[in-house]
Amino acid sequence: MMKQSVNSPRITHLQWGSLEIEGNNRFKDAKLYPGGAREWDWRETGTRHVPGIQPADVQELLEHGATTIILSKGMLEMLQVCPETLQMLENRNISVHVLQTELAAKLYNDLQGKEQVGGLFHSTC
Repeated sequence: MMKQSVNSPRITHLQWGSLEIEGNNRFKDAKLYPGGAREWDWRETGTRHVPGIQPADVQELLEHGATTIILSKGMLEMLQVCPETLQMLENRNISVHVLQTELAAKLYNDLQGKEQVGGLFHSTC
């Protein structure tokens, strides 16, 4: 039996400090993945702007079936991405895009519904 793909939720509005997802969910920072979304709480993995997004931050997206990952660097591109995170995704043949948050949201919405896309979105600096 083939596994049926599940769409990731669409971003409906983005502004400094707020990311809105279809269904009227609003987050400051968000994890979006096939079938859902939730607040991205940096404290769960000890994430900081430097060294940035860690492998543990993207693991949940992979567990939900994401095969393309969008990592946002913040509105002012202050959030970095650990080299280990990019290496882990490359080792798993996961397509990854690292972009400024507004550009990341646009690409995410362009891919949403076409690919099993997941993303980490930082809506401030």
